[in-house]
Amino acid sequence: MEDNNYTPEIQELFLRFIVSDPELFVRVNTIVRPYMFDKKFQKTITFLQEHTTEYNAIPTIDQIEATTGLLLERVEGISDNHTDWFLDSLERFCRHKALEKAILDSTDLLETGDYGAVENKIKEATQVSLVKDLGLEYFENPKERLEWIRAQSGATSSGWKMFDQKLYGGMNRGEITIFAGGSGAGKSLFLQNLGVNWALAGLNVVYISLELSEQLISMRLDAMVSEHSTRDIMRNIDDVDLKVRMKGKSAGKFRIKQMSSGINANDIRAYVREYEINHDVKVDCLLVDYLDLMSPISTKISANDQFIKDKYVSEELRNIAMERNILFATASQLNRGAVEEIEFDHSHIAGGISKIQTADNVVGIFTSNAMRERGRYQIQFMKTRSSSGVGSKVDLKFNPDTLRVTDLDEDDDDALTVTTNSLVNQLKRTNTIKTDEPEASSTVNAALNIREFMKKNDV
Repeated sequence: MEDNNYTPEIQELFLRFIVSDPELFVRVNTIVRPYMFDKKFQKTITFLQEHTTEYNAIPTIDQIEATTGLLLERVEGISDNHTDWFLDSLERFCRHKALEKAILDSTDLLETGDYGAVENKIKEATQVSLVKDLGLEYFENPKERLEWIRAQSGATSSGWKMFDQKLYGGMNRGEITIFAGGSGAGKSLFLQNLGVNWALAGLNVVYISLELSEQLISMRLDAMVSEHSTRDIMRNIDDVDLKVRMKGKSAGKFRIKQMSSGINANDIRAYVREYEINHDVKVDCLLVDYLDLMSPISTKISANDQFIKDKYVSEELRNIAMERNILFATASQLNRGAVEEIEFDHSHIAGGISKIQTADNVVGIFTSNAMRERGRYQIQFMKTRSSSGVGSKVDLKFNPDTLRVTDLDEDDDDALTVTTNSLVNQLKRTNTIKTDEPEASSTVNAALNIREFMKKNDV
């Protein structure tokens, strides 16, 4: 049936196959819809499906004729070759009919400009198919299975060793990672450092900004790559130019694109595809700064309903990661309740838990004044789908001059030590309690404050 000539005779033959073998009916029932057939067969399809649902058995030939008026003859001597033809032909028929309906139904949507709904209808129609992937037989070939995972879905290093350890080696393609932080906490900074790490590792990166300009982001990257202070970039233009070009020779592509706030996943999908075509490059990593500034594809969802909006946006972004099999990271805002907290949980995500449910990894970004002074960030794993890292914390070093976030050296103080030392120094400066033993009293008060801080940190 390569000519796709779905005559009434062909459609009746499909029905004859269905009533001849209950197993065939079970296999195709999920994709068959009455509207796909000529009107004289629609009542029969409806009766077949309703009867099977209610009685868990396909109706007899006599029942079909008595109820719908259609007399069907069984197909005798069905071989495996006949079955293969029937399944392939019916699958193609159902997909084409679904596509035909989607196109007709899209006319009004096109007039109203609801292109997202049109795309969804067309996409759903093209995905009509029988179940062919029957899954994985666990006990067969475990070595082959594990080697496939390592080769095909192996984690990619983030560039931060301790971060990777919490995720069993790094971040996976087809997954979405969200960096969550308050205003000014460093969300863009972490995404930019991640982009540099991946590009210097030879991966092709696209960084989409919905807030900062391409020029400002580029200057930040200049400091990270050239190791010149952000204050000294302009005074060392020639050296910055040389170092960036030299490192770029062994690096992947790093494309920075500013897009307007309120774009949707289809805008990103179209841009990435256009970039790949025009520059003959395959994108490995996509960074979007950031999720909260995007809109869902469907215009029917109110932008004021942040819970639903973020749910759809996060799902649509994750679909891009899965479709293209790429590394994907974005950022999200923490709410006001997180301002005074030193440990984050799901309740601190702005807009609610909807995006956490979709994301594969959610990483909270924490810092304090004392930590900033000593160049420290702490990341807290709020969710990890593929590892047991939930609740773990990792301290990282931050260079405020070059904006580079890196692993701590072995002799570097961690965030707790930095904060504790700062607290002790502050207490020494501000303690004004007068007793017969002022030094002893100050020490006791300092110890009590440190103990309270450590209790909050579960230390």
